[in-house]
Amino acid sequence: MKTIIELKDIKRHFQVGEETVQALKGVTFSIQEGQFVTIMGKSGSGKSTLLNILGCLDTPTDGTYLLDGASVQSMNKNQRARIRNNKIGFVFQSYNLLANTTAIENVELPLMYNSSVSSEDRKKRAMYALETVELGDRMYHKSNQMSGGQMQRVAIARALVNNPAVILADEATGNLDTRTSFSILKILQDLHKEGKTIIFVTHNDEISSYCERNIVLRDGRIIQDSYNSNILSAAEALKNLPKEEEEK
Repeated sequence: MKTIIELKDIKRHFQVGEETVQALKGVTFSIQEGQFVTIMGKSGSGKSTLLNILGCLDTPTDGTYLLDGASVQSMNKNQRARIRNNKIGFVFQSYNLLANTTAIENVELPLMYNSSVSSEDRKKRAMYALETVELGDRMYHKSNQMSGGQMQRVAIARALVNNPAVILADEATGNLDTRTSFSILKILQDLHKEGKTIIFVTHNDEISSYCERNIVLRDGRIIQDSYNSNILSAAEALKNLPKEEEEK
């Protein structure tokens, strides 16, 4: 199986005044193509720092990071921006959609930076991504005409449109009610079944029951890296919720 992410002895130190803060203290793991992994840890565990490194938004102080075979820490800023746009699909807690812009325009955005994609192809790919997340009937709705769950699905479609090597979800259900959270998890599980590589960064332990592998951080180190032998179905959980908990 192909290795998509490989971290070797990753350290990240920050200078805060006179003090050196060691956010990551030697993190090593690899992720294979098609895995659905949670990265968990309480506030201050180093998971946000790790997320920024995995997403090529920051570089380690020390260690090696290979993304789809390419050495990230040896790249300059422009090369990192290019690999970020081509290889990583981001899904954020706060959706990060453009205001007063339709769903399809939001999803087309990552393709705007790809000169090899024509405007016609861009639209086709955006429509397909929105249909994948069951929003074919909301393509021309603006952000302020959609619920939180619908906006998060637009964000997932935008993450998919470039066919990235990795989908990186940062607390992607953090702002959502129970029913909507399960509907988002169901979409991510469906994408995983199609072979997508997904990393879900969260402080919510419950999410780990729906993923195949769980990495837990504490004080900048990995304290657990385990596989889940009994993966729960988000579709089942959704079906079993009381009817009054409708999507908000």
